[in-house]
Amino acid sequence: MIFTSIQKKLLTGFVLVSLAYMPMKASAWGMLGHRIVGEIADGYLKNRTRKSIEAILGGESLGMSANWGDFIKSDSTYNYMYNWHFVNLAAGLTKDGAFNYLETEKAPNVYNKIPDLVAVLKNPNSTLDEKKLAIRMLAHLVGDLHQPMHTARKEDLGGNRVSLLWFGEKSNLHKVWDEGLIDYQQLSYTEYARAINHPSAIQLANWQNSSLKDAVYESYTICNKIYDNIKPDAKLSYRYNFEWIDTLNEQLLKGGVRLAKILNDIYA
Repeated sequence: MIFTSIQKKLLTGFVLVSLAYMPMKASAWGMLGHRIVGEIADGYLKNRTRKSIEAILGGESLGMSANWGDFIKSDSTYNYMYNWHFVNLAAGLTKDGAFNYLETEKAPNVYNKIPDLVAVLKNPNSTLDEKKLAIRMLAHLVGDLHQPMHTARKEDLGGNRVSLLWFGEKSNLHKVWDEGLIDYQQLSYTEYARAINHPSAIQLANWQNSSLKDAVYESYTICNKIYDNIKPDAKLSYRYNFEWIDTLNEQLLKGGVRLAKILNDIYA
């Protein structure tokens, strides 16, 4: 089909307008981050847990299944899951205030959907398809709640509206934490998991014994620090990586350790 210059201009205008009205979607950690969390979790699974998961997922690893929650966003059938990936917390909440919100908020979010998925996996009457969806989404959402910008503020869409430059390229605060920092390390997900998977005995005990609310509040506390240390249209590069990479790596590691603990408790 041959377009006239006028038709081309109209088509271009239509595309730009359409893109402007598309919802901005959050996809915590990006592909690498979710795979890192799943890969780390895999190393802490008990034998019984591993066999139970293999009976559901077959040859699909936790690392690979952890991205399914983002892949299915292209299918409108799963639009009902959109709000599962984050929980909006207002700025300045105390720990009690944050806990109260988590306990009373009824709308679906990353905090209250995780127990629902656990319940599906514990239910002997759940079908294989239901269990497969539950494991895939559980692996994804536990990763999500450890991405600090998924406990961020509704008014800027979790940092999606905080524009900045990342090594000279246009980006936003959410995307830097989803992908920018991780991709900058230039590691595969298996290399990355091996590089950071060295928790102390005290860290392991603390993370495995903490509650889901504790995990959300930790992310929220980091999220507030991220906001406090960013300026509009900031130009981020080497220094930002130096200042925040240890925090990011610990969040990835926590996510993997806690995901394994949740799964081990299900199949204990």
